[in-house]
Amino acid sequence: MNKIARSTNPALSKQIFQKSGMSYARSETMTIEGTVNKSLIMLGLVVLGAFYTWRLFFNAPTTQAGVTAVTPWIAIGGIGGFILALVTIFKKNWAHFSAPLYAALEGLFLGGISAFFNARYPGIVTQAVALTFGTMFVLLIAYKTGVIKVTKKFRNGVIAATGAVALVYFISLIMQLFGASVVLFQPTLLGIGISLVVVVIAALNLVLDFDFIYQGSQAGAPKMMEWYGAFGLTITLIWLYIEILRLLSLLAGRE
Repeated sequence: MNKIARSTNPALSKQIFQKSGMSYARSETMTIEGTVNKSLIMLGLVVLGAFYTWRLFFNAPTTQAGVTAVTPWIAIGGIGGFILALVTIFKKNWAHFSAPLYAALEGLFLGGISAFFNARYPGIVTQAVALTFGTMFVLLIAYKTGVIKVTKKFRNGVIAATGAVALVYFISLIMQLFGASVVLFQPTLLGIGISLVVVVIAALNLVLDFDFIYQGSQAGAPKMMEWYGAFGLTITLIWLYIEILRLLSLLAGRE
């Protein structure tokens, strides 16, 4: 059990599988196939939630009416999803019902945000979705074939980079609250370059998640951790999608 790799995803920490293994040593164990199936269920719920707010926006008679219609759902999805993410992280044995609820709420949030972007830059959402899943499959193949190996150095590098991104975002948001102009959110060459770096870091977190789920299945984690593993992977995919969407919007903003 102590060989399980560390992940930067707060939902997939080494201690979680260790504690679960101690508590449920005799239960049915986690499998990669089971985690994949539950990940597909969660992604399906994200799509359903997103479809609702997306359709609500584009069925409105005007863009402003669409904004008015979906804004409450964006708030409900964003805040509710954040709360359920925390609940799932601290109450991992609730993941079998809290994780699907999280996915549905995040879908409401993503659908509304995606509609805003697509209304301004038609077709951008299709590109972002294709790039997100394309990136995931390429990295999965690279991981399974050994092209990318999760070494200690690789893992520590991604952890440090992810922490740096979180710090930069926090500082940027504080600056915005005080009315300062933040290059991170502007369609400049520097802003685009920073956004591209963040996309790469988010993508590399997927590799750590793949490895962590594999190690968890090899270590004999309990069956209920399949929902937890799917939850952690969904968090990273949502982050990657948002970052790709933002990068594409910055590129479109320069045209």
